[in-house]
Amino acid sequence: MGYKLINLQMPTMYREVYLKSRIRKMLGINEFSWSIENKALDARKKNHIHWQMRVLVNSPELTGSEPEPKPELHIPYKTRKEKAVVVGSGPAGFFAAFVLQKAGFQTTLIERGSEVDRRTKGIETFEKTGRFSPLSNYAFGEGGAGTFSDGKLTSRSKRISLEKRFILQTYVDAGAPEEIKYLTHPHLGSDRLREIVKVLRHQFQELGGTVLFETLAQELKVKQGRVQEMITDKGDIEADVFVFAIGHSAFETYRMLMKNGVSFHTKNFALGSRMEHPQTLINKAQWGIPELQGVKAAEYRLTSQTDKNHPVYTFCMCPGGTIVPATAYENQNIVNGMSLYQRDGKFANAACVAGLNLNELLGREISAMETLDWLEQLESGFYQKAGGYAVPFCGIQDFIQKRIPTKQPESSYPMGLLPAPLWEWLPQSVSNAMRNGLKDFSRKIKGFEKGNIMGLESKTSAAIQVDRDEKGLCTGFENLYMTGEGSGYTGGIISSAADGVKTAMGIVKSR
Repeated sequence: MGYKLINLQMPTMYREVYLKSRIRKMLGINEFSWSIENKALDARKKNHIHWQMRVLVNSPELTGSEPEPKPELHIPYKTRKEKAVVVGSGPAGFFAAFVLQKAGFQTTLIERGSEVDRRTKGIETFEKTGRFSPLSNYAFGEGGAGTFSDGKLTSRSKRISLEKRFILQTYVDAGAPEEIKYLTHPHLGSDRLREIVKVLRHQFQELGGTVLFETLAQELKVKQGRVQEMITDKGDIEADVFVFAIGHSAFETYRMLMKNGVSFHTKNFALGSRMEHPQTLINKAQWGIPELQGVKAAEYRLTSQTDKNHPVYTFCMCPGGTIVPATAYENQNIVNGMSLYQRDGKFANAACVAGLNLNELLGREISAMETLDWLEQLESGFYQKAGGYAVPFCGIQDFIQKRIPTKQPESSYPMGLLPAPLWEWLPQSVSNAMRNGLKDFSRKIKGFEKGNIMGLESKTSAAIQVDRDEKGLCTGFENLYMTGEGSGYTGGIISSAADGVKTAMGIVKSR
């Protein structure tokens, strides 16, 4: 059997029979099988939008050896009596717990929020009635914030190829489509993620792992740099290893860790708002036509350096998506974006954020605790000014020209819109940078200025970072680890999950 890697340009709406005929014609063979190694949309020329594909073909009619197999993550198993507790069931927490359990640890995964079905009902009730649930919201609950924030699986992190392949295969084994293994911009969608996290939970439990929902880590018992016990609102838990994968929103858990000697420092982060356009406007701007067969919806990624003090960029673009009330706490008002697998909603949304150094903004050295306080005040201030969960908005052109809108637009946001001088609600340096960035974006995408901008986007990444070593071990501790987005070192599903895998593997290899 011989093998050959080939590159093909394929129409966006191709059928498998056409792909087979292209392979046959290119290689002059009749008996063969193939697998897609990479698939990316090339939309640089609107009159020639196509899939750029790399395909591995194998056939007895070919010569050439099989490509070197890609190395796989090896998790060494041994019978252990050691117990591990992982706090947080987002991508980092789940994969840390999954690897530890596979390696033979007696692992307990605790999650402050509800299991995913109950969480879904709580979110639906919140959006219909305004009754906020601390256990079932967009930030907390099974699968973490990532379950309800689109499910994009792209990552710019380097040196995580082993971990990434393991993560993607685990998702596929849990019901994700095979395409996530070869698409350049893979995406699961919040609807599929809700089912996948349940399957992952069952797989973890079948390995012997324990999951405790609606369980909040309240305190630690520490002696000479070693955590001996965790106190939760459901009882105390003893373990040999404690891993915190709390995400970027669990402020009281951050404070509890600081009180117990875990060291954090303020880092650069980003603030801004979420923009919304009709999806057909984005499609026409990117493709030249309102629909493109074989492709769900057009995307964009924009950056601007027109403000020399603050980089401005788009974040978490959700084609065919929805803007959601993503607050983690009752009296705060923040937004995020999500989309379903088909990305067939009427609107496109993305964050427009400006990079921020809080020390420079406030003119002094800011502690990690002060950073949390400052962010809380900003998020609570949006709630107080809005008088609830209605989202403050204005047109993008209104924002640029500093004028309050007079028309109420149609929007995907479920809890109402409030005309507001949004540029005044944000820190002045942030809104000034965003204004310059939005002017630049409007030059890059035709009709961009016709969209709307709304709410506070304050959770693009954690605003503080833990002091830890490369394995995730917190400085000054023997058995306390922090991983994932809450550690301040990662952002997004894949990079956070990979950090969880690396932290767990470090623990496994050290014991």
